[in-house]
Amino acid sequence: MKKLMLGNEAVARGMLEAGCSIVSSYPGTPSTEITEYAAKYDEIYCEWAPNEKVACEVAFGASLAGARSACCMKHVGLNVAADPLFTLSYTGVNGGLVLCVADDPGMHSSQNEQDSRHYAKAAKLPMLEPSDAVEAKEFTKLAFALSEEYDTPVILRTCTRIAHSQCSVELEEPIAAVKKEYVKNPQKYIMAPANAIRKHPVVEERTAKLVALAENTELNKVEYAEGSSLGIITSGTCYQYVKELYGDSVSVLKLGLVNPLPTKLILDFASRVDRLVVIEELDPVIENHCKSLGLSVDGKNIFPICGEFSQSLIAKVMGLEAKEYVIPEESAPVRPPVMCAGCPHRGLFYVLAKKKITVLGDIGCYTLGSAAPLNAIDSVLCMGASVSGLHGFNKASGAEAEKKTVAVIGDSTFMHSGMTGLANIAYNGTNSTVIIVDNSITGMTGHQQNPTTGYNIKGDPATKIDLEALCHALGINRVRVVDPYDLKATEKAIVEEIAADEPSVIISRRPCALLKYVKAKPALTIEADKCRTCKACMKLGCPAISIKNGKAVIDATLCVGCGICQQLCAFGAIGGGENE
Repeated sequence: MKKLMLGNEAVARGMLEAGCSIVSSYPGTPSTEITEYAAKYDEIYCEWAPNEKVACEVAFGASLAGARSACCMKHVGLNVAADPLFTLSYTGVNGGLVLCVADDPGMHSSQNEQDSRHYAKAAKLPMLEPSDAVEAKEFTKLAFALSEEYDTPVILRTCTRIAHSQCSVELEEPIAAVKKEYVKNPQKYIMAPANAIRKHPVVEERTAKLVALAENTELNKVEYAEGSSLGIITSGTCYQYVKELYGDSVSVLKLGLVNPLPTKLILDFASRVDRLVVIEELDPVIENHCKSLGLSVDGKNIFPICGEFSQSLIAKVMGLEAKEYVIPEESAPVRPPVMCAGCPHRGLFYVLAKKKITVLGDIGCYTLGSAAPLNAIDSVLCMGASVSGLHGFNKASGAEAEKKTVAVIGDSTFMHSGMTGLANIAYNGTNSTVIIVDNSITGMTGHQQNPTTGYNIKGDPATKIDLEALCHALGINRVRVVDPYDLKATEKAIVEEIAADEPSVIISRRPCALLKYVKAKPALTIEADKCRTCKACMKLGCPAISIKNGKAVIDATLCVGCGICQQLCAFGAIGGGENE
């Protein structure tokens, strides 16, 4: 039986067919759907962990118990999981353990373009990279087998195009969940220095065995074209671009095992071509390996080191005829991301901008508060950095800064890595004000549950973390809740809390307007005769409001009747909805 599948769905299917029984993840585009699809299989226990470090450690615990386990994350999530990951390389596994990591060349939904292959190399772990959904399923299954055969975690690397593109995948019968016996082994699993010093040579021996595997494994595939003087070495989605452009007219070495890389296989391939070109997105990982073998290759000297590749880019660089391969540029204007109509974050950011407050932001929907016309955010670094950064900013700037600076962080992000920063504020003493924007969901990645929502990944009731009680427990005495749809109350809370001579937390609480249980109010309307075109309502940046024929108008198909714009209109021009 065949099914059209996204790459992410195919990875989840591979987990099922491999007998994986535990998956712990933190949502992050483009990896999120792997765990969501896996959760549809009753055979696999799935959960959203508070962060990627926890997810990786949960997977380790399950592996230790003998079960095949996995954790999934985006590339920046691997930074968070790096702590357990590097030592897992030393301990090895019991049940197979696979880390699924999705890179994001082009930064479609990310704050950087880091290349996860460096982690595999640094941690001395095998990394597999599929080139389509078919391989995504098969490589996932192979990853579990390799994990147990070589006593190592295995990283499965995908990218945005593989994660979200589709192809027909052959479904096979799943094997029964694999469960090995747990046997106590302190020398293997307790990484105190005396044990760890003995494990490093084991890691090096394993790497040598994996290099030998790389020379002969079917994961690495050679496609020779008779009479071709050009040889291309590539991997992942770039392989698909190369095949679409060249078909079978050039020789191609497709690497599915991207760490460790083979030596003899590459040298043999290079000896059969006159020109060697490495086509890889982001960093010159394969290229540098080839150069270390003494080979002359074209790579980043002709291809960009930044951004996502495409057929048209490769065609242009390789001198192929533009008329055949170059995709015409779209003439439609770019549509920038904006907060949705009725977004509960909009009122908060309007007040922060109005009061000219310095805002250290964080990762989530609310990052869009940085966009015009609000322009309300001064920095965004990584998950949780708003809270920790606020403390450092205030320590460096003094009491005056404390009265006009805040941190803004989402409820899910606060659980991910904001709590420790808040504990630091309480412990090391700055009069810092942290605003938790609680929209009752993990919004940016597509409405996943988190420890503050009261539901688990399947939507079943679960323990709900009380943010107010948690903040008090972390040492914050001043904690208050406001409704961001109420601009006056929001402004009052901000003014009072930044003036306080002690740390404080404001919880800006209202559910995301797109949640299924949130019922929209009737759309508002604008009376053209009363509108003075002062454009006060336009300062919100609401996509439902625009100017037509010199007057403000509201798109009834977008408006959810939140009423924020009504509070800004000094002429009473905005009405309708429940006010009629």
